[in-house]
Amino acid sequence: MIRPGRNIAIKAPLWRWEETVAFYRDRAGLAVVKELENSVAFAFGEMTLWVDRVATQSQVDVWLELFTDDPGSALETLGGPRRDELEPLEGVTGHWTSDPAGVILLVRKP
Repeated sequence: MIRPGRNIAIKAPLWRWEETVAFYRDRAGLAVVKELENSVAFAFGEMTLWVDRVATQSQVDVWLELFTDDPGSALETLGGPRRDELEPLEGVTGHWTSDPAGVILLVRKP
């Protein structure tokens, strides 16, 4: 069974990161729950919305997290390509993939 995870990430290029963070913090009024050097996390209902600064991005991407007890089987069910080169998965059991529109998905154990 595949179900929604707890995280949504907006991968923003350097030139859009500060204004994107300010938009969610100041205009949308979302509460900041964590700040890192290249990421700001906001409370987003039961989820966390991360706005990540990515030096190699030329456009904004949205990445989603899906939970499953068997990431390998879920990857086969989804039929997407394995994209584990995207970001290291330290301390996480799962895989990166994408949907047909190119949205990046982290399919992982909870």
